[in-house]
Amino acid sequence: MHIAEINVGRLLYPVNDPRVAEFIDNLDAINALAETSPGFVWRLTDEDSNNATGISAYEDPTILVNMSVWETPEALRNYVYKTMHRRFLQRRKEWFQLLGAQYVALWWVADEHKPTVNEGQRRLAHLQKFGPTAYAFTFRALQAPSAAGPIGDVGDGRAAPESYRICG
Repeated sequence: MHIAEINVGRLLYPVNDPRVAEFIDNLDAINALAETSPGFVWRLTDEDSNNATGISAYEDPTILVNMSVWETPEALRNYVYKTMHRRFLQRRKEWFQLLGAQYVALWWVADEHKPTVNEGQRRLAHLQKFGPTAYAFTFRALQAPSAAGPIGDVGDGRAAPESYRICG
């Protein structure tokens, strides 16, 4: 089995706003790095670009979705935390709102399976509602490979994650 991941983020500004240009302008390089990293299998792209910024997974157009599949959790972890990708992850708050909900979910998939966006949304919603299970989990609560089903209903999983409100 392979490990799949979904991560979502709500941009602070529209995709074409100059305040997120540095992030958007580096997507091709970061995605190319993923594709050449050991253990990479697949990543979500839209029909018009080499990234997934054109995919409207939620009603809110500022929510971006990213999904990929890797041979092992270690391969994914190495890409996320031990390559140039880490620098962009550390700067996430410059471009994305702080979400009050889980924004990353991992799960096991059959070797040839390419997950759909809605599959990822359901896994993320399940993780938010029930915490880490064999159906959806995090790096901190990694689960053994399995084809586990959900432990409860999350609907279609398309409810957008909540943002923290900042008062002041």
